Amino acid sequence: MTEGGTTIGYSIIIGRRAPEVKASCPEAMPNMGAVAAEASLPGVEPQVSVIVRARDEQASIGRCLGLIAAQRMPAGSVEVVVVDSGSRDATAATARRAGARVVAIPSASFTFGGALNLGAVNARGAVLVALSAHAFPPDELWLSRLLAPFADPRVACACGDTFDPEGVRLAGAIHQDLRLARRRPEWGFSNAAGAFRAELWRQRPFRADLPGCEDKEWSWHWLGQGYVCVVDSALVVAHDHTHDRPLSIYRRARREAEALARFTEPAPYGPRELLQEWWSDLRWYRSAARARLSHRRAARLLGAYAGRRRARR
Repeated sequence: MTEGGTTIGYSIIIGRRAPEVKASCPEAMPNMGAVAAEASLPGVEPQVSVIVRARDEQASIGRCLGLIAAQRMPAGSVEVVVVDSGSRDATAATARRAGARVVAIPSASFTFGGALNLGAVNARGAVLVALSAHAFPPDELWLSRLLAPFADPRVACACGDTFDPEGVRLAGAIHQDLRLARRRPEWGFSNAAGAFRAELWRQRPFRADLPGCEDKEWSWHWLGQGYVCVVDSALVVAHDHTHDRPLSIYRRARREAEALARFTEPAPYGPRELLQEWWSDLRWYRSAARARLSHRRAARLLGAYAGRRRARR
């Protein structure tokens, strides 16, 4: 298939069914019985399924889905599945009006991996795209660019990033392997706006027991099997939490650090290491003074410190 000068090659998987939970990932899909499917699947087999996890996203989901609908793709080749986790606003109604299939779970049963697994169970594409409800593709060829790496059978997943693992502005693509992932475990695949092979997901769903980083844990598994993750600056979407309130940044960093520590082997990290990182790790900042005085950076470092300690309990 050729769109906008980009050739995309991948096979279409027909006859999707809910996968069995593999022994290699027994925590993958709890609460799958609580599915409230609210729309029937269309008759045409899509090539790609976009899965949007949402809760109380009325203000942004309409824009997000409108940008997906505007992608230059063949008619009927894209389906959208919205997993609504107990929204108290018009999120679900807005998604239905946009033509999305909506499945629902109670907010109390939400986990990042579990919600994405539920969306994947209800999706039929050969490539699945996870997209935050407040992530906005930059142009109408974004989805074509995101699918292009899957012409290479070695690619398990793909996403965008503005910076490389060392905090230098990224220009082009990096093929992350397991060695690179182990060196910089916090960098890599992201389900905020990333694509992954449905065939691999069916073999091993995302872990639903993690408080975060289900994307990186899943990627690590397949990197260990010889696959790669493509991280490309051309795949970046508008999705930024760096200017959130410090408490939100702290909580996000805490849960992600706790999750990373559950499937990696982090080095010992105490107050001394925290102080050293605050003083020396100046990635993403042009000025050392600005980095050291940033209250948001301090919130992120303290949250990561707390998450590592929590994981040891």
